[in-house]
Amino acid sequence: MSAKTLLLMDGAAMAYRAFYAIQNLSTQAGQPTNAVFGFIRMARQLAVRWKPTHWAVVFDAGLPATRMNLLPSYKQQREKMPDALRSQFPLIEEFLQRSHIAAFRVEGQEADDAMASLAAHAEDAEALLATSDKDLFQIVSDHVAIVSPTAAGGRMGPAEVHEKMGVPPHRIVELLALTGDAVDNIPGVPGVGPKTAAKLLMEFESLAGLWSHLAAVTGEKTRAALAAHRADVERNVQLIQLRTDLVERVDWAALCLQPPDTAALREYFQTLELHSMARELEEAPPPPPKPAPPKSDVQMNLF
Repeated sequence: MSAKTLLLMDGAAMAYRAFYAIQNLSTQAGQPTNAVFGFIRMARQLAVRWKPTHWAVVFDAGLPATRMNLLPSYKQQREKMPDALRSQFPLIEEFLQRSHIAAFRVEGQEADDAMASLAAHAEDAEALLATSDKDLFQIVSDHVAIVSPTAAGGRMGPAEVHEKMGVPPHRIVELLALTGDAVDNIPGVPGVGPKTAAKLLMEFESLAGLWSHLAAVTGEKTRAALAAHRADVERNVQLIQLRTDLVERVDWAALCLQPPDTAALREYFQTLELHSMARELEEAPPPPPKPAPPKSDVQMNLF
C-alpha cells in the first residue's frame, strides 16, 4: 500500500449536495451558511474515514469549447445556481484557505477532467476520488478508487466498478456513450439502458466489436436503433472521455495536508455563527507538528 493517499473532492458537487440536504441555516444578518456547514461536515468525515496525506478540492472553471462544439446543448438543461448557494462559494474557499487545504482548478475545464488528470499522474500514491459522478469510473485502476462524498461505504476499485456497472472501468466511456447521460444532457440510443448496453459490450467486447457484428445483435428494434444512432454514440464517446493531460505532474508539496490555522478557523466559525464547529475546534486535541513541505516549483491554483 502506498505511503501517500491523495484525496480529491469535487467542490461544486459537494456544495450542491450540502445546500439541498440542509435547510434554513444562516447568520442573523441573513447570510446563508447551510452549504458551508454541510460541506465542512462532509470534508471532516472524509478526512477521518480515509486519512489522506495529500488533499485537493477541485472546482469547475468553465465548459470546454471542444464539448460545446460537439453538442451545443451539453449541460444546458441545468437550472441556474441559486443565489443563496452562489454566495457561499467564497465562504467555502475561505474555509479551505484557513484549513490549509489546496483548491485546484484549470481555466476553461471541468472539475472531472482536472480530477482525472491529477489522479492519472499520481502513480506513486493511492488516489481517492470523493464523487458520485459515474463519469469518473472510467479512470478507476489499481491505484485510483472512488469513495462516497458522505464517507459512507468502502472504496470502489476495478472489481467494484465492474460489479456495479456491468463492465470494467475501461469500458465505462462506451457504456455511457450508448446509454447517454441525462445529468449532462447527453442523449443515448433509444431503448438501450444500462443493462442492455453492458450486455452488448461484454458480448462483443467493445464498441468496435459491436459495430462489426451489428447484424448479430438480438432484437430488431435494438439493431435498428443502434444503426440509426451510431454517429451519436461516436460523438458521445468524445464527450464523455475525460482528459488526463491537464497537468504534467502532481505537485505533492502543494497538496501536502498541513495543520489548519486554528485561530483563523475560530474567527471564521464565530463570524459565520457556526457555534457548534467553534466548540468542536476548542475541544479537539492539538495536531501533531509536521515539517514544512519543500518549496513548490509548479504553479497551481491555490489560495
